Amino acid sequence: MKFNPKYLPIVIGVTLALGTVLGGMLNAPVQDQFLAKTNSKNKLNKLIDFINNEYVDSVDTDSIVNLTVDNILSKLDPHSVYIPPSEQAEVAESMKGDFVGIGVNFYMYRDSVAIIKPVENGPSAKAGILAGDRILYVGKTKLFGRKLPSDSLFAKLKGEKGTEIELTVYRKSEQKKLKVKIKRDVIPIKSVDVSMLLDKNTGYIKINRFAETTFAEFKSGLTKLKQNGIESLIIDLRDNGGGYMEEAVAIADEFLKNKQLIVFTKNKNGETEKTYATGAGSFENGKVSILINENSASASEILAGAIQDNDRGNIIGRRSFGKGLVQREMDFNDGSAVRLTVARYYTPTGRSIQKPYSHGNEDYFKESDSRFNNGELYSKDSIKVVDTLKYKTPKGKIVYGGGGIVPDVFVPIEMEHGSEGSAYLLQTGIVGHFVFEQLDKNRKAFTGLNYKEFIAKMHATDDYFKSFQKYLSINGLDLKLDKNKAIISRYITAEFARQLYGEIYYYDVILKNDAMIKAVLNQKKYR
Repeated sequence: MKFNPKYLPIVIGVTLALGTVLGGMLNAPVQDQFLAKTNSKNKLNKLIDFINNEYVDSVDTDSIVNLTVDNILSKLDPHSVYIPPSEQAEVAESMKGDFVGIGVNFYMYRDSVAIIKPVENGPSAKAGILAGDRILYVGKTKLFGRKLPSDSLFAKLKGEKGTEIELTVYRKSEQKKLKVKIKRDVIPIKSVDVSMLLDKNTGYIKINRFAETTFAEFKSGLTKLKQNGIESLIIDLRDNGGGYMEEAVAIADEFLKNKQLIVFTKNKNGETEKTYATGAGSFENGKVSILINENSASASEILAGAIQDNDRGNIIGRRSFGKGLVQREMDFNDGSAVRLTVARYYTPTGRSIQKPYSHGNEDYFKESDSRFNNGELYSKDSIKVVDTLKYKTPKGKIVYGGGGIVPDVFVPIEMEHGSEGSAYLLQTGIVGHFVFEQLDKNRKAFTGLNYKEFIAKMHATDDYFKSFQKYLSINGLDLKLDKNKAIISRYITAEFARQLYGEIYYYDVILKNDAMIKAVLNQKKYR
C-alpha cells in the first residue's frame, strides 16, 4: 500500500510531540518508563502507548500502526503487503471458493440494486428471481434511492446457511412488485470459468485464479473432456494473477510423468524444497498448450514454467508478468493480515522468472503497462531477454529467466497499436454494464430467440457497437473504437450471450476468432 497523505498531519504531530518532549528533557524530569532502554522490537509498542497516554489530542493509534506496517512492508518487496480487515474478508472468501448468500450477480444501476443474472441453480434462481429484477427491500430495510456501496449490500444479502430472507422485488417486465422468500445457501465462486470442446479432438479450460477449489474444478472439467475423447488440451491462464501454489502444482502433476520436477523454492537460509510429479497424472500423453499474457502471474507462471521446462507442451501468447516470489500469510485478531515473501521459486531448469523491483513498487507494477509503449505486445523482437539468464530444457530448447515466461509461440495483442485505452476498457466491467442496460431497455427483443438466431441477429447489425460508443461518451470516455470495431463487437456480442444464455456461450463467441486459439489450432506439430 502507498502512503496516504491524510495521515501526514498525524505523523508530523507525533514527531513534533516527541521533539518537544525530548527537547524539554534539559529542564524537566522525564518518566522512567520512557527512559527505559528499548530495542527495535518493542520501540513501536512503547511509542504507541506513550501517544495513547500522553498526547494532547485524541488520536486513532490503529491508523498510525497500519501506516507504520505499510511503510515497513514497502521497504521489502512489491508483494509483501498489509491487508486491512475491510479487504481481507473478501480476499479470503474469494480464495476459499464459496460463500453463503442468495446467489445473484448485481450492480447499482442508477439508484437501485439491479439483478444482472441469478446464479444458475442457486437459491434466487430457484425462488424465481429473474435478470432485470430490482431488489427494493431486504426485509424492512430499504435499498433503493440510497446508492449503497457493494460491501453494505453483500452484508445484507449474506448470512447463515439455511436462514430465510424476504425480498421485495420490482419486476420491470411485468411492472409489478413481488415478495420473494429465499433460503440462503452455499454459493460457489468458480475459479474455472468454463471447460468445453473447441472441436472433437480439442478441449479448453479457462482458469481465472488459483483458489482452494481450483484443482477439484479443473479435474472435474478435464475428466468430462476426456470422456468426450479429446487428444489435446488448451489451458487458458490469460489475466490469471495467481493464487495458491499448491493448486498449480496439482494441475501440473496431471500432465507430467512420475518424478519429473515441477518447481522448487529457496528461502533466506538457502534451504531448497523440491516438488516432483507423481505417477497419478490423468493426461500424461495428450498434447498440451498453455495460453499466457502480460497479466499471467505467480501460480500461473509456475504451471506454465513446469510445462515449458519439461518439454511437455507449448506456451502460447505474450511474456508473462514475472512474479517469482512465494508469500506466507499471518492473520491478526482484528481481521487484518500481512502477506510476507518467504521464498523464491524456480522453474525445473533452475530459472527465477522474478522481474527486478529495485526501482520501487510504482515502477515495478507499471512495467507491464510500459510493454504497450515499447512495442513488446505487438512484436516478439521487442521482448528484452538477458543472455546471461539462459537455460536449456532436456530437449535443448532455450528458455530465459529474469522477467516472466517468454512464450514458445508469440501472439501479438489483437488491438491496433496505439489503442491501449480500448484494451484496458475490455478488462473492466463497463461492457457488462452497457449490455445490461441495453437489455433492460428492451429485453423483449431477444425473447424466444434460440442461440443460433441470437448470433444471426447480432451479426446483422452494428447498432450495438454505435450505442456502445455513445455510452462511453456519456460516461466521459472519449475513445476512438473504429480501428478495433471487430474485436469490440465480438466482446459486446459475447457479453449479451453470457447474460442471456450463460457463461459457456460467452466463451463460444469470444474464442471463435481468438488469435491465440487460432495459433494453437493451426500448429502442425507440438514440441
